[in-house]
Amino acid sequence: MKKAFRILFFAALTLLTVACGTTNTVPITGRKTRLLVSDEQILSLSTQQYQEYMKGAKTSTDQNNTMLVKHVGQKLATAVETFLTNNGYANEIKNFQWEFNLVADNQVNAFCMPGGKIVVYEGLLPVTQNEASLAIVLGHEIAHAVAKHSAEQLSKQMRQQYATKIGGAVVSTATGSGVAGSVLSSVANAGFNFANLKYSRDNETEADHLGLIFAAMAGYDPQQAIPFWQRMAQLGGSGKSEIFSDHPSDEKRIANLQKQMPEAMKYYTPPAPVETAKKTTTTKKKTTAKKTTAKKTTTKKTTTKKK
Repeated sequence: MKKAFRILFFAALTLLTVACGTTNTVPITGRKTRLLVSDEQILSLSTQQYQEYMKGAKTSTDQNNTMLVKHVGQKLATAVETFLTNNGYANEIKNFQWEFNLVADNQVNAFCMPGGKIVVYEGLLPVTQNEASLAIVLGHEIAHAVAKHSAEQLSKQMRQQYATKIGGAVVSTATGSGVAGSVLSSVANAGFNFANLKYSRDNETEADHLGLIFAAMAGYDPQQAIPFWQRMAQLGGSGKSEIFSDHPSDEKRIANLQKQMPEAMKYYTPPAPVETAKKTTTTKKKTTAKKTTAKKTTTKKTTTKKK
């Protein structure tokens, strides 16, 4: 019994330690999370996985679309960095190294790794159709990185692993068998793959919210998000059922975006209308040639009288 109590005490102490971690505040939404991994740790892990992924990926040979992805991505990154720096979040992105790549893959998808490593599949571009819609997608992916959703998911896995190991130790002691504990401990052995990471629905909704605003900050009309997601809905995908998906249903996603639109529009400055070049009318002065009337010189004929 004493041994069991010692294990339970150790379990409680471990759970208390795990519960601490560091507090992360998500920009704009203000949501607070407890992270068990540092930026350095997760960026090191994600950089390794990103390099491995890119070695096996086939980059797009379409130069125009590749440049489009890089252009829109960098424009967004610059706007987001400026906003975060001006609002006290400079330290949160000091280790970010933005990179935007287009890969030759027909999947209608994109993903982001911590630290600003973003990959877009060619199959997505026929659905985005325009630069503003592409900005909506890239804004969403950038939001995952800025909100540190990967670190949040990894922290959840770590808590589950700790709980599983502690539970296994308690069961082993109580039953006198190490087998039960080993079975419980094996539950948390799944690997953490950033490229295939599925965020929670709350994370996805938050990324939609932030992404909408990030696109607006970069000068893209956030209202383009609605027709884009309507086109996505026509493809099927997550629109069938929200219950079996980590993503919100297309219908709920569009409804949420419509609610968030007034806030996003506050960050949007429409481009100035292109002024029509004023036609400079050159008034040709008509030089009226004055007709100089030639004076008729009257020649007086001298009559010589004959004497």
